Amino acid sequence: MIAPEIIKELVALLGAENVATDKADLICYGYDATQMEFLPSAVVHPANAVETSGVLIIANRYGIPVFPRGAGSGFTGGALPKNGGIVLVTTRMNRILRIDTENLIAEVEPGVVTEDFQLAVEKLGLFYPPDPASLKFSTLGGNVAENAGGPRCVKYGVTKDFVMGLEVVLPTGEIIRTGTETYKAVVGYDLTRLLCGSEGTLGVITKIIFKLLPLPEAKKTMLTIFDSIDGAAKAVSTIIGAKIIPTTLEFMDYATLQCVERRFNLGVPESGRAVLLVEVDGDRDLIEKQAARIQELITPLGLVQFRAAKDAAESEALWRVRRLVSPSLRDVNPHKYNEDIVVPRSKVPVIIRRIEEIQKKYQIPIVNFGHAGDGNIHVNVMINKEIPGQEETAHEALTEIFQATLDLDGTMSGEHGVGLAKQPFIEMELNPAQIRAMESIKLALDPNNILNPGKIFPWHSIDKRVPASAATRRPE
Repeated sequence: MIAPEIIKELVALLGAENVATDKADLICYGYDATQMEFLPSAVVHPANAVETSGVLIIANRYGIPVFPRGAGSGFTGGALPKNGGIVLVTTRMNRILRIDTENLIAEVEPGVVTEDFQLAVEKLGLFYPPDPASLKFSTLGGNVAENAGGPRCVKYGVTKDFVMGLEVVLPTGEIIRTGTETYKAVVGYDLTRLLCGSEGTLGVITKIIFKLLPLPEAKKTMLTIFDSIDGAAKAVSTIIGAKIIPTTLEFMDYATLQCVERRFNLGVPESGRAVLLVEVDGDRDLIEKQAARIQELITPLGLVQFRAAKDAAESEALWRVRRLVSPSLRDVNPHKYNEDIVVPRSKVPVIIRRIEEIQKKYQIPIVNFGHAGDGNIHVNVMINKEIPGQEETAHEALTEIFQATLDLDGTMSGEHGVGLAKQPFIEMELNPAQIRAMESIKLALDPNNILNPGKIFPWHSIDKRVPASAATRRPE
């Protein structure tokens, strides 16, 4: 609980309607997609950078931790108030400020929903490619903070590749601009890229300048089913080796395929062991040639079924197979750990086979799907938390999965971030010198460890800077 005198300061700054302390309101901002729950002491809704700055100045004065939050769609607990404090919600800042069709840029506030932004620019013949699975409700500020990806990143890249500049409130309350509206800029450190993927630990984003592209003329979607995981993986390298860079190359393993087929009866051939959902975009004549060439290239690789969409409706029907994955997984077990490992794409079959071995060892269902074009596999360890010992077993299995990933020159997180969920494993990937360097950056920008403390890294020394009683301190 935060002292009443401090709440009065927040109300004076933001208005009573934008400060919440009732338990019913607090509960709404204490969880995310991880199903972890932590109750904040207060929730605030600033309208701009100046109000955000005021909140952080107050927080620094009294030693209260602040946790930036967008839509709360994260899979790692990055926005959760683990030790209480203030949750700072950015969804009031939800305007598309301008779309510059001449210079192909847009300026937005962080609370804009990703899909709303995509549709707005498409009406003007422009294109914003990053497409996280949560695009219908996730916010652009959260996308930047987590450096979100999605299926289209194999061709177009991830969120950071489209961020040109930011307005950011530093943890101390100072307001800065990073980057420029030009495509070339080399004055000073690249703070923009530092902040992308920093998970709200280094600053609160209040404006974003995005790079845009011309909207592709057309797209072509293909559903391909193979008789082996090796065939599907070989298809990925074969397609790219033929100088065709698809918009998407989505992968589903046999376990995933079985889940979807059991629930939705899509008519998958019995010999099907792996699926690739392939999409190309660009000039209409070119993509028809590319689709024909793709079919020719992959047919010798154990292809058992090839479906090509003839129009937008058929494309949507093929994408439905991919979108049905998540709801079908609950048939395996009610709970899951959804990880997002990445390996070099040539090593996808190796990591899948290693995961299968781990599954047999621990006798726990593991379902894999994801973005094969960039080696990003969503590993879903399916458990029932009501069964004693399953969470501990899952933790052991995940440790081995992460180690196998690192042994293959991969990384433990491609687009979900670290937050709280992956924090126990972070020292497997980062050595002490790397962590110390990051710790130094955090301390330089946030000397009182106010902003999103306790996230990402095992802050052995930093966490001691926030008193356990900070949230209840009264004004001196």
